[in-house]
Amino acid sequence: MNLLVTGGAGFIGSNFIRYLIKKYPDYRIINLDKLTYAGNLNNLSDIANHPQYTFILGDIVDRELVNQIMKKYQINRVINFAAESHVDRSITDSAVFIKSNVLGTQTLLDISYKNQIDRFIQISTDEVYGTLGAEGYFTEETPLAPNSPYSASKAAADLLVRSYYNTYQMDVNIIRCSNNYGPFQYLEKLIPLMITKALKDEPLPVYGDGLNVRDWLHVDDHCRAIDLVLHHGKSGEIYNVGGHNERSNIEIVKEILNYLGKSHALINYVADRKGHDRRYAIDPDKITQELGWRQTHEFDKGLKETIEWYLENQEWWKPVADKQLTHI
Repeated sequence: MNLLVTGGAGFIGSNFIRYLIKKYPDYRIINLDKLTYAGNLNNLSDIANHPQYTFILGDIVDRELVNQIMKKYQINRVINFAAESHVDRSITDSAVFIKSNVLGTQTLLDISYKNQIDRFIQISTDEVYGTLGAEGYFTEETPLAPNSPYSASKAAADLLVRSYYNTYQMDVNIIRCSNNYGPFQYLEKLIPLMITKALKDEPLPVYGDGLNVRDWLHVDDHCRAIDLVLHHGKSGEIYNVGGHNERSNIEIVKEILNYLGKSHALINYVADRKGHDRRYAIDPDKITQELGWRQTHEFDKGLKETIEWYLENQEWWKPVADKQLTHI
């Protein structure tokens, strides 16, 4: 099978490519990535010379390039990770989010349809559903109600994917996941940001009262879910992937500080983010019942392993740690 993985130099994409090469050594994997600030080829340095792996520098909005790749490598399936993904940046400048997340997805869909690929998988987010109260879970039937320019751009992309299924009978799937964590995550995200700042004894900026709740999913468990959908997903279906690991932001921060033996005095509460969703929680029953997916990483253990990874791989994150990073 010949796979086009877009955004494969990012956090989830790079973990998925490594997962694929290990499990399916005969698959041909083409990684198309623009290498924006969060893309890092060091994420894949261990497989850079693998005979079944090819990296191509480029933008998913580039129709000619995408078409050339489809034809040259006889692409069978596309997994679209490519996206601008940080809410803070979308609040500051939403234009790049519309270009990458909406127009980029439309380009991929159009070229994929014209080249008659077997399946298109859109990697989305639980943020398209908006926010929850103290109880309940997002299901695949929850109406879309995005509250940030980022989540609105992802919702628009999802609707485009849906339209290609209904209009052109194109084989598509959408995967909406809860907050991922694990190795190789860019430092602007909550867990790596707090780990690296704590290691440098810098203030840990926490939005508002810190009680915003997120459901956490280890990136390896997400990769296994994508694998199942790639090979066994029902055409046109949406699959939610969540860990049932709800934690408030301040709980996460305190767990990191406790593990590292750092003082809670490093916590610095700052003004809340505009339109900050209060709680996300995903119901993964559909993918569990239909495709047999199961979470394998218990959160407390997974968080400790992630902290250890950042401790052991400081040469990976230190080159970007001095850049101005936003808080969560």
